[in-house]
Amino acid sequence: MKPITLKEIAKSCNGQLFGDENTVVTSIVTDSRQVERGTMFAAIKGERVDGHKFIASCCENGAVCALVENAPDTDCNYIIVDSTLDALKKIAEYYRTKFSILFIGITGSVGKTSTKEMISSVLSKKFCVHKTQGNFNNELGVPLTLFKLEEKHEIAVIEMGISDFCEMTRLSAMVKPDISVITNIGYCHLENLIDLDGVLKAKTEMLEFLSDDGKMFFCGDDEKLFTVKEHNGIKTIFYGFDDRNEYKAEIINTDLEKGIDCKLYLKSGVINATVPSVESHMVSNALCAAAIGETLNMTLSEIKSGIESYKTVGSRSNVIRKNDITIIDDCYNANPTSVRASVNSLSKFNGRKVAIIGDMNELGENENALHFHTGKYIIDKNIDMVIAVGTLSKNLFDGADKKGYYFKTVEECIEKITDIVKNGDTVLVKASHSMHFENIVEKLNTHFN
Repeated sequence: MKPITLKEIAKSCNGQLFGDENTVVTSIVTDSRQVERGTMFAAIKGERVDGHKFIASCCENGAVCALVENAPDTDCNYIIVDSTLDALKKIAEYYRTKFSILFIGITGSVGKTSTKEMISSVLSKKFCVHKTQGNFNNELGVPLTLFKLEEKHEIAVIEMGISDFCEMTRLSAMVKPDISVITNIGYCHLENLIDLDGVLKAKTEMLEFLSDDGKMFFCGDDEKLFTVKEHNGIKTIFYGFDDRNEYKAEIINTDLEKGIDCKLYLKSGVINATVPSVESHMVSNALCAAAIGETLNMTLSEIKSGIESYKTVGSRSNVIRKNDITIIDDCYNANPTSVRASVNSLSKFNGRKVAIIGDMNELGENENALHFHTGKYIIDKNIDMVIAVGTLSKNLFDGADKKGYYFKTVEECIEKITDIVKNGDTVLVKASHSMHFENIVEKLNTHFN
């Protein structure tokens, strides 16, 4: 983090400072375990833990200030605000102004993280790139991501996730992207966003803070996104497989061991690359990264190298080969759109294909129907067996013509899963994060080790 004074911080968030205004802060954290010399500790009142309880220990460990909602009993500098979270967002918005580098904002219903990683992999072949780590893509994660920007960075690639209207506006006010990327508009967070038009409206709030000379890269294969032709005179740049896109991709061959061979058609030439993934949408992500790289005057060889250096992150389409079975660990999150994409990938494998699918949350009043039709889609893709887990997934099991097994809980599934999965199977494991399907992956990993 660039050094910043307490005077600057207090002014940026309209906080009341008690202490030395010239004290310099070199990091801002909300986790007391990350405190070091020069840190400002922001005390967040969470559902389970109140950060205010850790102020004294943080100061003992080198914190030079605490950002608080209540006056602490400490000799340490502190700044009082009405809301620590709101204050962090204001501070982040101010800290962003200290950088004249390129900011890339990424959102979408599916593939935000994989697109962020692919873009970062490509751009890092020429630039010093700062990117969102893990799932730090919400109204707390984005400020913490921005605070880790350093003098050396030339490009910031920031992922932004939302579940309601106006959230993207607040995130974009901090990021102020020079390049906006939207991967798709899918069935997610419908409890608040109602339908696909609502999702589109919420995602495109990002454009409110797009720089005047900014660029927009949208996946033109998405029917909703393709309706957004321009914003404030800025023409949308579309990418995808369809011929109507300005940047186009073509899949040549899929090797389940090495990845997907493809052609990427750019303005400056054609890239023949192997995308290290089994999921076809990763080719679209690679195309997006290539288009941005070309815009930033990268060579075709640099772009190709970045694409082929891509590595998956966490439980996102992570292919695990354990002796005689293959596990597609995609259990980080799920919605109908992402499940269909993963099932498409599963259908390409040889041998018996097993889909272990759990509840997809936050789908609103049509959640039962969306689960049912997802189950029907799975069977239509000739998946051999469906293992549905969770209350909502009973509808998915019905949609799949009960072709497999149904378990009400993850625990019940874990108890029986190794009796069902056999050598030679390819197994997709996917559900909303709250289902904790990583426990199913761990069970399979251990049993077939």
